[in-house]
Amino acid sequence: MSDAVTAHDLGKSYPGGVRALDGLSLTVRPGEVFGLLGPNGAGKSTTVKILTTLARPDSGTATVAGHDVLRHPERVRRHIGVVAQRPGLDPMASGRDNLTLQGRLFGVHGRELHRRTGELLERFDLTAAAGRPTRGWSGGMQRRLDVAMALIHRPDVLFLDEPTTGLDPEVRAAMWAEIARLAAEESMAILLTTHYLDEADRLAARLAIVDEGRIVAEGTPAELKGELRGDAVHLELARAADEPQARQAIGAVTRLREVSFDGPRLSARADDGAAAVPAALAALENAGIAVATVTVARPSLDDVYLRHAGRRFAA
Repeated sequence: MSDAVTAHDLGKSYPGGVRALDGLSLTVRPGEVFGLLGPNGAGKSTTVKILTTLARPDSGTATVAGHDVLRHPERVRRHIGVVAQRPGLDPMASGRDNLTLQGRLFGVHGRELHRRTGELLERFDLTAAAGRPTRGWSGGMQRRLDVAMALIHRPDVLFLDEPTTGLDPEVRAAMWAEIARLAAEESMAILLTTHYLDEADRLAARLAIVDEGRIVAEGTPAELKGELRGDAVHLELARAADEPQARQAIGAVTRLREVSFDGPRLSARADDGAAAVPAALAALENAGIAVATVTVARPSLDDVYLRHAGRRFAA
């Protein structure tokens, strides 16, 4: 198959007039980590639910592993692994039994199931705890078992819905390494949803920034950041009440462009940030406005989001 996942013009609304998806389209290729980056409520999880046959779109089409999600959902399910936001474990069963049951549900039996279970327990560093009920496991261990269960049947496509939320840095880094390995060594197509900018930047070969059910920007992390020519300049005013006067003062600084305010924080683009900062500070000082902090940096995914969504990612 040329594309492991395709979605075209997906629309989805919930009761109360909540528009979760508004014409979302994407493709994921074999051996690629494709990131859906957006804040909570942007439509990421709804997209995953549709692509994994857990929800029906109101409009649009989608195929996964070459099968239409509406016409042949049972075929789609045979080819995918899913790690949802909430654990899918049986807390009373051991880690090994959770894996074994998952394998049998997907038609893996006998020696192959025994070998595959042992392999995954070792890969995710769970062998020592494999015989204990998972209710006593740490959150990080449960999350690693969730991923192992999604891989037991060697799926063609893996869906990871915010898989590292709540993990400590060491476990998170190990999860990143495993996700990258699956794509590179096993040619697995991986659709990853996240609200971590650094995670998307680190893992995604391509990513789409989702805002209010729409994709507002798509490309490689380098391409998206490269669209923002020059440097990112950020100034934080000492007093939020000075914002109206600051807007007027900064408007006269010709070295800055694409100026935007988010409360007391000013963000702008400049061909030469180091040269633009003194002019900006002088303009604000002449207007009697104090500045708390100033930073100049290369463009980040947060700057990309600000440009396309009109607000900072955290907002």
